Amino acid sequence: MKKFMTIAFFILLGLFFLVLYMFLDNDHVRQITYKTLIGEHHIPKDYVPIYKEAAEQYDIPWELLASVHRVETIFSTMDPLVSPVGALGHFQFMPRTWVGWSYPGGQLGEIEDDIDLTDLDLITEHNGYGVDGSGNGKADPFDLRDAAYAAAYYLADHGAANGEIEEALFAYNKSDDYVREVMGYYESYLDYYELVSFPTAKYK
Repeated sequence: MKKFMTIAFFILLGLFFLVLYMFLDNDHVRQITYKTLIGEHHIPKDYVPIYKEAAEQYDIPWELLASVHRVETIFSTMDPLVSPVGALGHFQFMPRTWVGWSYPGGQLGEIEDDIDLTDLDLITEHNGYGVDGSGNGKADPFDLRDAAYAAAYYLADHGAANGEIEEALFAYNKSDDYVREVMGYYESYLDYYELVSFPTAKYK
């Protein structure tokens, strides 16, 4: 019996380390895990002040920003913060949306890799949505504050500041399923939210 218990212990220990390895080494497994563990009403407490700052600046509900962040990158737990189609950063902007669509590039919103997306003069010239929310002289989609401000600006500019939430979300991602998913979280957060700690979530 003692021998059996020892074998069972080492088998369970091996399974634990296997799961841990898969979690740490496999982006897909990690994202599924986070998506499963993060509850419907959970919001990272460290992010709320950023949501509120950006939302107040552009006169939209901060819970909307939290909902978009939840759906886009599972609160920045997605690693890397780059989608297969080239959307970048915490709130998943296509480069030409960030810099401005008058800048030459592909139809999906991609541009040359060597372009400095953080260049405020470039963004101003091409009427982009990139914003320097952190005040460091750059607009970086991989800086959470910049990305949150840019998302708030985009959503406000497409109707959210006038209460047209679903229209703004559809402009953000032209998918009815996307709108339904974000609205689900948005309505949940308006009803009730629980602030939680995300020790692995990252932002500049």
